[in-house]
Amino acid sequence: MFHPKQVFIAVIGTGGVGRTFLSQLHFLGSKLCQDASSPIYLSTIVLSTSKKFISSTDYHPIHLDSWEKDLAASTTTPPSFSDLAEYLSKAPNKVVLVDNTSNETLAEAYPLFLKKGINIVTPNKKAFSGSYELWQNIFGAAANGSGIGGYVFHESSVGAGLPVISTLKELVETGDEVYRIEGVFSGTMSFLFNSFMPVGGGGSSFSAEVKKAKELGYTEPDPRDDLNGQDVARKLTILARLVGLPVESSTSFPVQSLIPSELEGCKSGDEFLQRLGEFDGKMEELKKGAASEGKVVRFVGSVDVAKNKVKVGLENFDPSHPIAALKGSDNIISFYTKRYGDNPLIIQGAGAGGEVTAMGVTADLIKVLRLLR
Repeated sequence: MFHPKQVFIAVIGTGGVGRTFLSQLHFLGSKLCQDASSPIYLSTIVLSTSKKFISSTDYHPIHLDSWEKDLAASTTTPPSFSDLAEYLSKAPNKVVLVDNTSNETLAEAYPLFLKKGINIVTPNKKAFSGSYELWQNIFGAAANGSGIGGYVFHESSVGAGLPVISTLKELVETGDEVYRIEGVFSGTMSFLFNSFMPVGGGGSSFSAEVKKAKELGYTEPDPRDDLNGQDVARKLTILARLVGLPVESSTSFPVQSLIPSELEGCKSGDEFLQRLGEFDGKMEELKKGAASEGKVVRFVGSVDVAKNKVKVGLENFDPSHPIAALKGSDNIISFYTKRYGDNPLIIQGAGAGGEVTAMGVTADLIKVLRLLR
């Protein structure tokens, strides 16, 4: 005979990804509780932003139908992460913490939550691309690492909803030998270079393409956060560690920044965009150089496992190469392995956006729920 199971959910971050996740959570909760054979009741007991916080003192669920209004009306500020961990650890049933932020301090607190048996699902790259010591502490505490604490899943930290991490882990765990990982890991950079130098020629100036990308919502509010290459570097750090390379951090290997040194001191993103056109000549030279070889230029990341090398930056590709043929803001990740030989295993699709990122988070939540059964 099956008995109903209750799982408590704590959600931190209700921005673009968080808002969409809560919508998907509402759908998932309705579906799971209707399972006649083994119903699961998901009870949201915490909703938090950086400034507002609501929780249930008696662990009764928060109503998701009115969460935006209730959170906006809250006058409670978020507790410390140690106090939050203590509150969640006393819940009468299993708890999943859903971190939809890029908060570095919260990422550093993951071992604390995991050691208290609290499960974590997140797209927060900073938890897994920070210091190698933090990586070791997280998986040293996690039940799906070497510890006995809660489970942790982070599929959406690379490639949003694309099955990048799960595929790589399966390759490694089934004994395949991964030689190299290569790809376009940023939807922003994909869009920029597919527009700046499309196969067949054309494209506007680099500064014009950056401005267009920002207007369309493809860049961060400050485009420098994309152009410095660190977003890609963080993703490469995660993948390199998954294949066993002890990469110290996302700043411990070559990362090419596309921010002109003369503009590093700009006080705002707006000032940066206003002046970026002054340096279009340098990018035009790169475009012409690639064209003279019959190639196109793209912003890529790669992990050479045999040589223990990770790098991020511009490279030229033949128009027939899958990376050159990308459209829009798609990501493409190629795994070169012993089993797949000369034809890599390729994962391609939307690597950014609230819907697909939240889908990856929700899928990770489902993984945890299956393990808790």
